[in-house]
Amino acid sequence: MSSPPSYPGIRISGCRALRAEGSNAESLDRLLPPVGTGHSPRKRTTSQCKSEPPLLRTSKRTIYTAGRPPWYNEHGTQSKEAFAIGLGGGSASGKTTVARMIIEALDVPWVVLLSMDSFYKVLTEQQQEQAAHNNFNFDHPDAFDFDLIISTLKKLKQGKSVKKTLYGANVIIFEGIMAFADKTLLELLDMKIFVDTDSDIRLVRRLRRDISERGRDIEGVIKQYNKFVKPSFDQYIQPTMRLADIVVPRGSGNTVAIDLIVQHVHSQLEERELSVRAALASAHQCHPLPRTLSVLKSTPQVRGMHTIIRDKETSRDEFIFYSKRLMRLLIEHALSFLPFQDCVVRTPQGQDYAGKCYAGKQITGVSILRAGETMEPALRAVCKDVRIGTILIQTNQLTGEPELHYLRLPKDISDDHVILMDCTVSTGAAAMMAVRVLLDHDVPEDKIFLLSLLMAEMGVHSVAYAFPRVRIITTAVDKRVNDLFRIIPGIGNFGDRYFGTDAVPDGSDEEEVAYTG
Repeated sequence: MSSPPSYPGIRISGCRALRAEGSNAESLDRLLPPVGTGHSPRKRTTSQCKSEPPLLRTSKRTIYTAGRPPWYNEHGTQSKEAFAIGLGGGSASGKTTVARMIIEALDVPWVVLLSMDSFYKVLTEQQQEQAAHNNFNFDHPDAFDFDLIISTLKKLKQGKSVKKTLYGANVIIFEGIMAFADKTLLELLDMKIFVDTDSDIRLVRRLRRDISERGRDIEGVIKQYNKFVKPSFDQYIQPTMRLADIVVPRGSGNTVAIDLIVQHVHSQLEERELSVRAALASAHQCHPLPRTLSVLKSTPQVRGMHTIIRDKETSRDEFIFYSKRLMRLLIEHALSFLPFQDCVVRTPQGQDYAGKCYAGKQITGVSILRAGETMEPALRAVCKDVRIGTILIQTNQLTGEPELHYLRLPKDISDDHVILMDCTVSTGAAAMMAVRVLLDHDVPEDKIFLLSLLMAEMGVHSVAYAFPRVRIITTAVDKRVNDLFRIIPGIGNFGDRYFGTDAVPDGSDEEEVAYTG
């Protein structure tokens, strides 16, 4: 095994190339099975979503490795866990290549690939010295931090965040030589796969990798293999083959086995999806609107503005104008729910006035891009020096699930009252993800205010059941959501109508710049 990173943590593992350069590697080619398509070198990057999310690129498409939020039932608990696959096998058996092939064939949007190489214990100075001379056993169970592995896998299965940026997934693939070495870890795996590759081939791969990619000499590699790698395989790894649900001989060359694995995972995901949708549909029936919901009073003026922005014949210029008016009213209404305390001021006439003043530390606005961004000017107009954060969450139109692509929050947000803004909330999936992100940044649930111009009852219930202390504030609530996750009767796609991305611009003089991220 290679030397571990300087700290344990989550890494996204790609695919390690079997090709190498140099005479040492070429002399070993005859021992390797033929390889059809070359793979890009294996890369590891820390799973942190900054300007872009971690990606796993395959020959056909791109798979996001972070960003899927938890689903919740009517009791506020998660109703859908990720499907966890364990991939075990000897060093250089092709586990990561098999994982990559499974991911590409699965065709699901959110997959987290965890490499056991990222969970080594931190070495002492003495152990580092031993490792430098090929005298430290990286292939022993004691070299790994199983407590960290188990806690990380539990969080990901439950949809909780890890490092505040990595969220749950449809499928989690955990690969490593000791993937089946811990009883508690085994219980977390829904499917266990052992990649069985001939020992001579595994040795050749280690030689090629360590010589060509890591600059090690052949004598040191063979010494480490004979002293640690082979004995550990015989004692700790090979016996775990009996624990596997599926054994894949020849690794990535066994396409029949990989196809069968993919079929089984698909069937399991479909069963879980049906049960979750049935539970959500039942939860949203015959329930009164929650007490944490506040709807702006439907005065003739408010009703009139809704009539204008809901009318499909309304021009973009008028749509923007009346949307802004509603936003201003909504935010003014929301501010009345902030905590206030008694205070006394002296008037210019020298008299005392017993009034009220804001009792919090600071107000921060967080917009869910792109539609939520349109509410920022209204918030700035009524809250002086308000700080603004942004979250880019886009709802997948096929699944209705949100996808986290970008996150930028002000520092020290945990003591603030946070006004979370999105113009429409249909299923509540994107809003729930945004709330979860705020909670993971230590914002108390009762300090979060979700503001939206229009919400569906399903979205209200989803957010309220998952986060019962979040204050939900809107100008109107519509009854249902159609099969395309659009609110009915609704308002259409707010972002398209506001930014003019659903039609040729009408030539009006824009005050806002359309978000094109």
